[in-house]
This record gives sequence, structure tokens and C-alpha cells, in this order.
Amino acid sequence: MNLENCHNFHDFRLLAKKRLPSPIFNYIDGAAEDERTYKRNTASFDTVDLVPNVLNGTEEIDMSVEVMGQKLKMPLYCSPTALQRLFHFQGEEGVAEVASKFGTLFGVSSLGTTSLVSLREKYKTPQCYQFYFHKDRGLNKSMMESAKDAGIDIMMLTVDTVTGGNRERDLRTGFSIPLKLNPRGVLDFVIKPSWGINYVTKGKFTLPQLDDFVDMSKGSISIGKYFTEMLDHTLNWNDVEEMVKFWDGQFCLKGIMSVEDAKKAVDIGCTGIVISNHGGRQLDGSRSPFDQLSEIVDAVGDKIDVLMDSGIQRGTHVIKALSLGAKAVGGGRFYLYALAAAGKNGVKRALSLMQTEIERDMRLMGVKNISELSRSNLRFR
Repeated sequence: MNLENCHNFHDFRLLAKKRLPSPIFNYIDGAAEDERTYKRNTASFDTVDLVPNVLNGTEEIDMSVEVMGQKLKMPLYCSPTALQRLFHFQGEEGVAEVASKFGTLFGVSSLGTTSLVSLREKYKTPQCYQFYFHKDRGLNKSMMESAKDAGIDIMMLTVDTVTGGNRERDLRTGFSIPLKLNPRGVLDFVIKPSWGINYVTKGKFTLPQLDDFVDMSKGSISIGKYFTEMLDHTLNWNDVEEMVKFWDGQFCLKGIMSVEDAKKAVDIGCTGIVISNHGGRQLDGSRSPFDQLSEIVDAVGDKIDVLMDSGIQRGTHVIKALSLGAKAVGGGRFYLYALAAAGKNGVKRALSLMQTEIERDMRLMGVKNISELSRSNLRFR
């Protein structure tokens, strides 16, 4: 298999599995505990059928949307994710370049491996900052000031990671940052040397958003340990309200799953929310974002921009979410597998395929722009 043979999410996943050492692949591929929520995230879309209208003469297709003051040329964006340089040496740099060409939103994580400031200088496409709230309030303030000075468009506070999920695949492989592997993990790196060669020769691994504040020279930090020991378990609505006031701009909460919390986000001045369960990587057994979408849109959709992520694999998934009232839809693994498989060329192909699918699906639905999609297009089984 090569990149030209990749035609969908599953193809990119298989190619990534072929090229990545198993500890790295399983970090992307894995989720919490029995991974039931991870599976449900995609399966939930199968509970709804599309009902197309025909003979509407859809010659020109406009799939652009506006989200939190940002104009996107397509309704699918690249959800910010951590540690992208581990998957391919081009990392966030490659993703940003491709997202810019497609005119869509991308983001950098607090655990990003490329400086969000440097990417903001290079690319003017809408950019968000996936922010983790640390126990060190001075660190939080410094990170926000840096993002503000850089002109980041959207502050996106992740609110479902006050502690790490039980990701058992990572425990089995010994996955940590910097890498500290068990013997089985080491063997897998030996039999797939190209990844290691690129990792060593294509630049030093760093966490630019944290390097000035976190000393990792004395040992590795597992992802679970980072979430458990460095992040603030006591984060509450008062803290977030202070952040919203300090940021004084587009502010989004990522990880909202209940109507009650969505209403609180409105009350404290947020301009957007992302309905998300972190791709099934936190609380196994939780609802899927798509299952929660309609009731949250009904409650606050006229007051705040409602986005969703988790489980997106097809253009029809995007169409269904938009028909229920989501303003835009984020995807993580769909472009991470592609990044791992072939760097920025993989991301370009993944986004191009999804763009083509969305356009084709809109034509088949008989709509020429996103605003024409509605719940009348759907039937629940």
C-alpha cells in the first residue's frame, strides 16, 4: 500500500500502522479502557439516515462556514492534537501548511511540538490554541499572554482532561515523553528504522509551549502523568470565567457534553463550544458527541457557536452533524493517520478526499450551500 492507494480513513490507518512503531501507532489509535466510547463515536452516525431532495440543479457548491468570527472555506477543520512530530517529523508545520491551503481552521496544543507563535507568523488561516489549565497559574498566564501577543484567533480550553484517561495501550507499551520504552517497544523501533532515523535527524523533539517552564531533562513524563500531576484538578467555572475576561476575544470550551454545561458556557461569555469526548480517550462509557448534538443545539445554538468532534470518518458524518445544527465539525485521527503515513502530502490527500466527499454529498442531497441543510434532511431509526 502507498499513499495513492489510500481512499478513506481506514486506508490511512492501515498505512500509518505499517509505517509507525507500534507504541506510536497505538498512542494515536488507542482510547480509554475498553474503548467502547471510541467505537460508539462513529457508530452513532449510523442511527440517522440522510433523506435527499433531487432535481435542484446544484451547479455551484458553497461549503464555506463562519465560526467564532472566522471564515472557513470548508466545514471540516483539523482539531488540535498533541505531539504531532512523533507521528511524522513534519508535525504541526505540515498540518498548518495544508490547512492554510484549504482555508480551514487548525490548532496547536499546549503539548504541541511546534511553536504556535512561529506558525501564526507563517500562516494566516484561522488558528486556535488548545489550552490545558495547569496548577501553576503563572504558567497559565504566560502561555495565554504569548498566544495573545501572537494573534491567535481562538482560545480553545480543553475541559475534559483534569485527569488523564486510562489508556491501557500506552501502559502496555511504556509510551512516554521523551520516549522510554519497554523491551517489546524497543524491538518494534528496531524493525521499523525509518521512523527512528527521521526522528533523530530531522530536528530536536521539543514542546515549545512548555519547554521554558517544564524540565524534562531528569526523566520521561508519561502523558497520563502530565495530566494527573501538572494539570489542575480543581479547575472550575470561576477560573474559566476569569480566563474568558483575560483573553477578551473568541473563547471556546472543548469537551462540553451536557446541556447544563453548555448553558454555563454561554453565561460566562464563551463564544463557542466543542461537543467532544476527546475521541473516546478520557471517560469510557460516556455518550457520543453526535448523540448529544441536537439537544445542546436546541438549548444554546442561537446564543453560541456549537461545534463537535470525535468519530468523524466520512463526508456524510459531516453532513449529518451540520444538519443537526453544528456550525462546523472537527477531526483528529482522520488527518493524524494521514500525517503518520506520508507527512503533509498525506494530510493534503486526506483533506482533499474529505472535501470531495462533502461536495459530492451536498450535490446528492440537493443543496448548494451549508445553510440549506436541516433536520428535514434526516430520519432517526
